[in-house]
Amino acid sequence: MSVIAVNVPAGRLSRFYEASVGKKAVMAATGVVLFGYVVGHLLGNLQIFSSDHEQINRYARFLHSSAALLWGVRLLLAACVGLHIVTSVQLWLLKRRARPIRYHRKDDVGGDYASRTMMWSGPIIAAFVVFHLLHLTAGKAPGLPLDPENVYENVIRGFRHLWVSVAYIVAIALLMTHLYHGVWSMFQSVGASHPRYTPVLRRLARMVALALAAGYISIPVWVMVRFGVQ
Repeated sequence: MSVIAVNVPAGRLSRFYEASVGKKAVMAATGVVLFGYVVGHLLGNLQIFSSDHEQINRYARFLHSSAALLWGVRLLLAACVGLHIVTSVQLWLLKRRARPIRYHRKDDVGGDYASRTMMWSGPIIAAFVVFHLLHLTAGKAPGLPLDPENVYENVIRGFRHLWVSVAYIVAIALLMTHLYHGVWSMFQSVGASHPRYTPVLRRLARMVALALAAGYISIPVWVMVRFGVQ
């Protein structure tokens, strides 16, 4: 009896995930977690502009004060990224199988640059995240050695290299294009679609993406303008 009680919910979850609606739900849930991280990460990074240069260093020490919490968050983010990527590929394959022959002409109703580039912008963003971690977490890039106690100086030394800043800005632009489409399509996935509200949601998603992009890009631009380029 207990085995049946355990297996039935598991079977339902499996069947739910096998359907496209289940995969979209997983995409939405993992997207919410990753969106929250993008916002929180930016709020932390913007402390670089504080007149007290030690502010961001204290913030970094606080984040690393609990190894269990830090690695718990990292593992959660890694799991969400993995699920997000795998589910997006599965949805793309389902769409391909449902429409094996392309239309000679299609109007792309609701389609735009963001939606058409979701599949290839994702891997580029993932590659940049790896580089970014190596750069400002492990110190395996030009402009360092890394000083784990001085995040302020690490950021400045890193972004004074023009190619690093340009790569960062391009990646942020792709990320926010990806995020813009992801935010408003998430509402579509959960059934919040209406001729009156959908355009409002899209405008809101665009405004949020632009605000986040401006915040992230302001950091390398500020470094290059204030401290020069090497």
